Amino acid sequence: MVRRTDTRNRMVASAAELFHTQGYHATGLNQLVSAGGAPKGSLYFHFPGGKEQLAAEAVAFSSENMAALLRSTLDSAPDAATAITRVIDALGRNLVDTGYRSGCPIATVALDAGDSEPIRQACTDGYTSWHAVITEYLTGQGIAAEKAATLATIALSAIEGALLLAKTQHDLAPLHAVGEHLRVTFERELS
Repeated sequence: MVRRTDTRNRMVASAAELFHTQGYHATGLNQLVSAGGAPKGSLYFHFPGGKEQLAAEAVAFSSENMAALLRSTLDSAPDAATAITRVIDALGRNLVDTGYRSGCPIATVALDAGDSEPIRQACTDGYTSWHAVITEYLTGQGIAAEKAATLATIALSAIEGALLLAKTQHDLAPLHAVGEHLRVTFERELS
């Protein structure tokens, strides 16, 4: 017998993928239930707040996965220049592997469902967690906390914009340009 939590977790994971590639409004309830391998009626059983609650939880799920990827990629790099190169390469591979359908895991929802406070807050929390991972990494590399936070904002914003450009242009050039600029910036700040 499938445990209740297994169904719920499957629904969150599949919803995260659907919202990532299609956005909030383009993803229907039947599609969410079907992709999650759940019986009809289970959406409101597991998510009494409906699609909005599921979307907020899916954004949190995607955000946690990206934070873990960022942390492991940054922590395994021998230096900041290598770290940013590895992050950019991983994001670029994801774009190419998905036929340029999957850029930032929460941007599509952030742009599409900004009128929902729970979803907006989940997106804010996601971006905040990524910012914290980058800031923590840079302070660990010897950059003062305030400067590290500023650089993390610049890096996160630049990468987010580059992902959007790369996705719409079906070309990794914007992502590589931003990656190179950030690599040089980090090297300069650490010298």
